[in-house]
Amino acid sequence: MCTRDSPSSGDARPRRAVLTGAAVVGLSALAGCLDGSDGDADAPDPITIEPDRACDNCTMRIGDYSGTAGQSFYDDPEAVLGPGDDTDRPAQFCSARCTYTFTFDNEAEAEPVVSYLTDYSAVDWSVDTGGAAPTMSRHLDADAFAPAADLTLVVDSDVEGAMGRSVLGFSNADDAESFQAEHGGELYDHEDVSPTLIQSLMG
Repeated sequence: MCTRDSPSSGDARPRRAVLTGAAVVGLSALAGCLDGSDGDADAPDPITIEPDRACDNCTMRIGDYSGTAGQSFYDDPEAVLGPGDDTDRPAQFCSARCTYTFTFDNEAEAEPVVSYLTDYSAVDWSVDTGGAAPTMSRHLDADAFAPAADLTLVVDSDVEGAMGRSVLGFSNADDAESFQAEHGGELYDHEDVSPTLIQSLMG
């Protein structure tokens, strides 16, 4: 097992976005909807996700799996979660892939005020090498999350998450580059994530 002893410190170097040709068209319109009010001081804070919570995109139990988790706050949660007694909360997800997929699928109905993903610069993460493929540790406490727009994303490394091929976020770009150097993948900014990119991880 590969472990991370403590979060890194120091200034982050400029982020790099590596784009495929198919991901270029319409990125601002498609991915910008996840930005919401990430920079707004009035945006809701992230919550602790309960392990038995079902993913609002795929219905898997969030605590049963590895890697990035996500949560998105909406002004009108019922617009995307449907009516019911359990809608006064953020939408919650088992992976970054489900977070992005849910947002893109529902952008006609509503855009999130803010979307959060696991920030692996903020936690003592580990890579479990005991299975068929290496998997990233899961962190569900509120302080493990950061706005997706603040993260440098390592996409499709050799370390998997809940849905297999992963998207792993780091608020310190140095951490993302170090992880990429060891485990591969491509670096993306949040704003450059498109439906085409997310769909490419499902094959």
